[in-house]
Amino acid sequence: METKRQRQVAELVKRNFSMVLQQEGSYLYGPEPLVTVTGVKVSPDFGLAKIYLSIYNTENKQAVILQMEEEIVRLRQTLAQRIRKHVRRIPDIAFYIDDTLDEMYRVDALFDRLRKENQMGSEDAESAE
Repeated sequence: METKRQRQVAELVKRNFSMVLQQEGSYLYGPEPLVTVTGVKVSPDFGLAKIYLSIYNTENKQAVILQMEEEIVRLRQTLAQRIRKHVRRIPDIAFYIDDTLDEMYRVDALFDRLRKENQMGSEDAESAE
């Protein structure tokens, strides 16, 4: 279970790392991919921040993550400059792809296809039960 301080530090990292990506992102992975910070989880000892990223406008999401991992030292230093006065220890950062929205779109498209093929069952039959 997350403590209140873990949630506070996670939100601080999320807000500030989003700003870092706005400033540095196009230099790292180019202008095409759109990278958004969807969540941050901080370990109980505040030594690691797991940053969940949603990546759009590119087919190869893993390549964007790899380019960011190559520049992880620079990204962490830039983040450290922003949060230095708020935390005692700057956490190490790790990147993870958050594909929640991709899954939502995939499931939504599947339901649309089933509706078009009349395999969802009729709504009249469901309301009669």
